Amino acid sequence: MLAVLQQIWRSRDLRGKILFTIAVLVFARFISHIPLPAIDRSQLEQFLNQAENQVFGVLSIFTGGSLSNLSIALMGVGPYITASIVVQLLTKVIPAWDEISKEGTSGRERLNQYSRYLTLPLAFIQGYGTLALLKSQNVLPQLTTSELLLILLTISAASIFLMWLGELISERGIGNGVSLIIALGIVAGLPQQIANTASAIETGGFNSLIIFAIIALATVLVIVVVNDAERKIPVTYPRRVIAPAQGNPVDTYLPLRVNTAGVIPIIFALSFLTFPAIIARFLSTARSESLSSFANNLSRLTSNDLYYGVAYFVLVVVFTFFYTTIVFQPDQISDNLQKQGGFIPGVRPGSETSQFLRYTISRITVIGALFLAVIAVLPLAMQGFVEIPTLVIGGTSVLIVVSVVIETSRQLSSQLSMRRYDSV
Repeated sequence: MLAVLQQIWRSRDLRGKILFTIAVLVFARFISHIPLPAIDRSQLEQFLNQAENQVFGVLSIFTGGSLSNLSIALMGVGPYITASIVVQLLTKVIPAWDEISKEGTSGRERLNQYSRYLTLPLAFIQGYGTLALLKSQNVLPQLTTSELLLILLTISAASIFLMWLGELISERGIGNGVSLIIALGIVAGLPQQIANTASAIETGGFNSLIIFAIIALATVLVIVVVNDAERKIPVTYPRRVIAPAQGNPVDTYLPLRVNTAGVIPIIFALSFLTFPAIIARFLSTARSESLSSFANNLSRLTSNDLYYGVAYFVLVVVFTFFYTTIVFQPDQISDNLQKQGGFIPGVRPGSETSQFLRYTISRITVIGALFLAVIAVLPLAMQGFVEIPTLVIGGTSVLIVVSVVIETSRQLSSQLSMRRYDSV
């Protein structure tokens, strides 16, 4: 480990990238702590700690903690993530965009530019919805039109600025910038959890803490294993050379990841779960008695742990299969293999290869879907085993942090390998 750190420090270029990444991340955290004016902090804390707001607590993860701080970066990089997902889905629907995606690096850059354009209106829409919800719960005071517009412009500009900082890290630093901003926001919340846990231990929660630590370590281990798990499909390519002695076929493999969808199904599921909760919050202050009664009943339903857990589990499984079918195209892979002269041993090229890949990925996705669903509902399950109410495993948080650490370490390793190769 020490030798690796010494090698990193000796490389001026790599050292500069790491220092640049750290500096930008520190600046991003500074922005997330600049509060909006005239906030009732006690009312905000009460609102976020209510049982029915567990969905909003999870949503705070994807804003890097800015939602719970109610800072000027209220939405964090959430609008950019939403825009990227929307553009990715529309690529499979709009033929022209599908052709752009096949143009390589230039095509991906054009689609990324569309995501940037879409981020601004989404930031306005999401920001207005969040402000209206917080105002209905007396977290924000009554705002004039000019004040509301000024706050909307501020939080939208902050979201765009954080998006730009994330892309700067991806371009000039180490790792995926947007993912690092989110992961840093999650890690930043650990000191408060540790402090709350220390106070809970004094009241006799030491045994629960041991149980929590064991399950937390097991969770991290499972996430690391499943995150790297893949099914290797053997592929054979004929070697086109003149010498007969060197005419043996070249064998390689096609990796099919168990968790192809990543954390996207969790984001989709949260969006569906948040919608009825937000509607209930809006209608709870309605003047109509029937609407108010409907809102209260809906709020009680969404705050029920059993409803939340079952709905969350089912939605994550459904969206895992849905998103996997979007991003994994067996027909396209089969065509590419056939054009390159490759084939899967024992499977005929063409439609049979496509059917084989579709069948294989569907079986693998069952494991990936159950894995994501269990990780998503893990906090609710932990509440039944751990008697410390201030400490709950955030399965989604752990999944994001572990994935970001693995991805960043891989990029760092590749940079080191490239420099070792250049020095030979």
